[in-house]
Amino acid sequence: QVQLEESGGGLVQAGDSLRLACATSGRYLHAYHTGWFRQAPGKEREFVALITRGGGRTEFADSVKGRFTISRDNDKNTVYLQMDSLKAEDTAVYYCAAGGAVSNAPRHWNYWGKGTLVTVSS
Repeated sequence: QVQLEESGGGLVQAGDSLRLACATSGRYLHAYHTGWFRQAPGKEREFVALITRGGGRTEFADSVKGRFTISRDNDKNTVYLQMDSLKAEDTAVYYCAAGGAVSNAPRHWNYWGKGTLVTVSS
């Protein structure tokens, strides 16, 4: 079992930046591909970004390309989502996920955190 915990959410203004972190205890996070998803009120959970277990490949949703970056620090067992130039439409609960498949579909991910709320005011 992998326990994931997100942190770094908050209330910011449009154009600001935030960095989310996803950490785990016990199992090594670098053993898993790691992704970020988000869910806005009344909407389905959607893919944001992922990084492969070795860190050599990243993917992003079109809506965040050029604004968000994903990275991992295996020494700290943590994956980061750097979010720049935030927009009101980025407002959502952001979830960290880990698993063995490289996929933008939530159903393919095995482990989930409880989420952290990001609110962007316009």
